[in-house]
Amino acid sequence: MKTYSAKPADIDRKWYIVDASEAPLGRLATQIALLLTGKGKPQFTKHIDCGDYVVVINAANLVVTGGKEEKKLYHHHSGYPGGIKQATLADKQAKDPAFAITHAVRGMLPVNKLRAERLKRLKVYAGNEHQHEAQKPEAISVKDGK
Repeated sequence: MKTYSAKPADIDRKWYIVDASEAPLGRLATQIALLLTGKGKPQFTKHIDCGDYVVVINAANLVVTGGKEEKKLYHHHSGYPGGIKQATLADKQAKDPAFAITHAVRGMLPVNKLRAERLKRLKVYAGNEHQHEAQKPEAISVKDGK
């Protein structure tokens, strides 16, 4: 019996829509990363990108637990001496509601040549409105895991 290896022509990408106000950030990010990598598909192959598109709505209403709005810090260094900057999750959410979700999902994807292409298939919107109705995205509930 031969081992199955997916070809780029065999890939069928679906569109899914996830509501960020349903579950905490970590649970949301793991479910999104699973969909982007395509690990739930039977034809999953490590070296071929066989994941799906994911649209995240209500990113402004992101759920975090344990007071992470003020405790969780994001660091950035400019490259110059004394150039380290930090901001809380609340500050980042006020500027860009999509940042926290994108950052969390990016950290959960494998670090290889496929990561950038997978992140391009992640669409994050602050509100309920999105421009992907034509693709007929299938709603996924993160609470249930289905």
